[in-house]
Amino acid sequence: MGIGSFVGQPIKGTPAAARAIRPFRGDLLLLVVSIALVIFGLLMLYSASSDWSLRVYDSAPYMFDKQLLWLAIGTVVAFILARTDYHRWKKFALPVMVVTIGLLVAVLINNQSRFGAVRAFFGGSVQPSELAKVVTVIYLSVWLYSKRDYMHDMQLGLIPLATILGLIGGLIYIQPDLSATATIFILGALLFFLAGGELRQIVLFLIVALVAGWIVVQFSSTGRARLSSYVSGLRDPLQSDYQVRRSLEAMVNGGWFGVGLGNSATKLTGLPVPPTDSIFAVVVEELGLVGGAGLIALYALLLWRGIRISAKAPDSMGATMAGGLVCWIAIEAAINMAVMVGLLPFAGNALPFVSYGGSNLISTLAAVGILYNISRQSGEIVPETGERRTYGASVDLRRRDRRRRVSGSRRP
Repeated sequence: MGIGSFVGQPIKGTPAAARAIRPFRGDLLLLVVSIALVIFGLLMLYSASSDWSLRVYDSAPYMFDKQLLWLAIGTVVAFILARTDYHRWKKFALPVMVVTIGLLVAVLINNQSRFGAVRAFFGGSVQPSELAKVVTVIYLSVWLYSKRDYMHDMQLGLIPLATILGLIGGLIYIQPDLSATATIFILGALLFFLAGGELRQIVLFLIVALVAGWIVVQFSSTGRARLSSYVSGLRDPLQSDYQVRRSLEAMVNGGWFGVGLGNSATKLTGLPVPPTDSIFAVVVEELGLVGGAGLIALYALLLWRGIRISAKAPDSMGATMAGGLVCWIAIEAAINMAVMVGLLPFAGNALPFVSYGGSNLISTLAAVGILYNISRQSGEIVPETGERRTYGASVDLRRRDRRRRVSGSRRP
């Protein structure tokens, strides 16, 4: 009797045996960092939202309690996606994208205005534009994988990609949500690069996007106002947008080690929306530059693990999806923090894991769930070919695009 047949146990060395030996197979450091960010976010949200909730909702723990509810939902979503083979997105990517586009249209028809924009349902709790970001990464990863043999054909590769992004970005821009629109196009260019797009096509895409962005700003009063305020702030910080000035004030008050958790004064004296857009200013004021640097380090660790997962993914679709999802989280965090110190025009991006908001938290946790699922399949057999993946998604080692070699990164 063979070893593997004893009481129905799999033969040692087989993939099934490996799963039995490693019941928590996957990137555990990704989970640790994500849990740390969630706990950190809850602590800071409780501190930043109590006074705001009391004034707006007549209940100090209102926003914190709502965030706990969204966290519970997001955790369930992440768990399901972590246990669902990401290859199933080949079947569901299109229907999910259609539903997302339907929600973007529905939010305009619903016409529920909040802070001068029409972008949410149920009093601002559900924002389809946040869902659109993660769905765009998933859909484009599947689409680019299916079109991998035509990536270098302008008519079959870049032009259809621009059309897809134009449709999604246009619906988000009408809300208006300029930052989410810009994020969609940034993700599109990034995914096209990760999927193997040629450098000249990417440069062309970026040029067209910049020209289109300039035109949008010229015809958008919101865009012109934000750009004008940003330029004035670069010349003289005292002429920056009010939110940036108050944010810088909070960071100066915090110094190196902060005034202590819960002791921020700026959140009580007019810092705009401290539980959402301005929460990074509260972090630095209460925990100091050291606390802010620690938060940045957690995002850097998350980005590193995501890139590692992308490099070890069993196929190019997994590599593109993992790279796109983790870069989306990193981009959102970088934009939020850069805006708070006046390095970018005001955008309104949430700080992932930390800012109040159900749509962003659930979307972020969903991305972590998919990343973990991809990491669980690292080194497995590619279903389509029966071979292990021998390529990555960062740099072409065959120098087809004339970029220099980078050790440890591979590309189809």
